[in-house]
Amino acid sequence: MLAAQFMALLDVFIVNVAAPTIRVELHASGASLQLIIAGYTIAYAVMLITGARLGDLLGHRRLYLGGLLVFTASSLACGLAANTGQLIGFRLVQGAGAALMIPQVLSLIQRNFTGEARGKALGAYAAVLSTGAAAGQVLGGVLVTADLFGTGWRPIFLVNVPVGIVLLVTGVRVLPKDRAAEPERRRGLDLPGLVLLGAAVSLLTVPLVLGQEEDWPLWSWVSLAASLVLFGCFLGYEARLAARGGAPLVAPRVLRIPGMGVAAARIGLVMAVNSGFLFALTLYIQGALGYSALRAGLTFAPTALVFGAIGLTWRNWPRRIQKALIPGGFALAAVSAVAVGWVLRDIGDGGFPMYAAFVGMGAGLALGFSPALTGALATVRQEDAADASGLLATVTQLGQLLGVAAFGTLFLNRLDVPGPDAAADALWATTLALAAAAIIGALAGLGRQRRA
Repeated sequence: MLAAQFMALLDVFIVNVAAPTIRVELHASGASLQLIIAGYTIAYAVMLITGARLGDLLGHRRLYLGGLLVFTASSLACGLAANTGQLIGFRLVQGAGAALMIPQVLSLIQRNFTGEARGKALGAYAAVLSTGAAAGQVLGGVLVTADLFGTGWRPIFLVNVPVGIVLLVTGVRVLPKDRAAEPERRRGLDLPGLVLLGAAVSLLTVPLVLGQEEDWPLWSWVSLAASLVLFGCFLGYEARLAARGGAPLVAPRVLRIPGMGVAAARIGLVMAVNSGFLFALTLYIQGALGYSALRAGLTFAPTALVFGAIGLTWRNWPRRIQKALIPGGFALAAVSAVAVGWVLRDIGDGGFPMYAAFVGMGAGLALGFSPALTGALATVRQEDAADASGLLATVTQLGQLLGVAAFGTLFLNRLDVPGPDAAADALWATTLALAAAAIIGALAGLGRQRRA
C-alpha cells in the first residue's frame, strides 16, 4: 500500500525537474507546460474525497487495486505521448487514478491495524507522505540526467509501469478481502455533496496552480472567492443532510472529533511549509547557485531522510516528552527556515551549516506532522475511517498547493526586485514567511493542550 502511495506522491513533483526537457522536445507552450505539471495535481485534489466514498461503496481493496491499475496504465500512456495534448489528457487520468487509490491506504490501515500496530503503520504512512516530495525531485534529476536510451523525459513516467505491475500482482495476493456486509458501504454517494465539493476544490486549486504564471488575473481572484462561497454551501448542505438522517459525504461527527480540527490545521501547515520550502529552495539553488537538476534534487536528501526516520521512530521516544513534540517540531522548523535564509544570504553554497539547517527542517516538520496525524486518527471509529481518510488526504494536498502558491509567489515577486542580491533577498523574505507559518503551527492547539 505504501509503495503505491509513494509512487503517486513522486508524480506530483517529479515532472518539475523534467519540465525544461519536455518543453523543448514537445515544443510545449507555457500554458501547455503548466497543465502538464498541474493537471495531475488538480485531478488528484478534486477527486480525493470522492475516491474515499467510492471505497466505502465498492470496497477499499477493490478501489485501491482499480486506482493502481488506472495509474499504471496512464503512466505508460504519458511515457508514450506524442504531443502535449495527449500528455495533458493522460496526466489528468493519472491524477484520477491516484485519487481513487490513495484514500484507501488510510482506510485499510484504520480497518486492519489496532493499538500499537496502527501507530506504527501510521508512522510509516507519515514517513512516506513526507519524503515523496524530495524523493520526486531526486529521482527526476537522476532519470532526466541519465537520458536512458535517448528517451529524455519519458522515463519519469515509464518507471511507474514495472513498479505498478509488481504492486498489482502483490496486492491481489496479500491485501485482505473486502468484507461482504458492511453497513457503511450501503451509504449513498451523495451526488449533490460531490458536485459542491468538487466545484469548490476546483475553483480553489486551479488559480493556486496557474495564478502565478498568469500574473494573478482577475479570474483567479473571482475563482478563489467563489470557492469560499461553495465551501460554505457544501458544509451547510452536509449538516442539513445529516440532520435529516442522510449519508453526507463527510460526516459532521468526523469534524467534531476532539482535536480533529487542530490536527487538520497542523497537517495543512506542515505540507504548506514543506512544499513552499522545496519550491523556493529548488529555484534558488538551480538559479542563483547554478546547481544541476540532479545535484539540486540530491541536496534535499537529508531533509527527506530525517523526516522519514523520525516518522518511523517518534513513538518510541520517552512518553514524558510526547506532548511537546508537535509544538517543539514547529519551533525547530521555524528556526531552521531562518537559518537556511541566513547561511545563503551571500549567494554562497552554504556548506555544512546549510545541510544542518536542512536536517533541522526535516526533523521539525516530521515532529509537527506524524504525531498530529496519528493523534487525529487514533479515536476515529472504523465506520468513519473513509471520511477521515478523505478529509485528511485532501487537507494534505491543499496544504501543498497553498504552500507553493503563497511562498512561491512571495519568492518570485521578490526575485523581480532590481538589485545584485535579489535572489538572496527573495530567499530571506521567503524563509522568514516560512518561519512565521511554522510558529502559527507551534501555537495552534496549545490552549486545548493545557486544558487537557
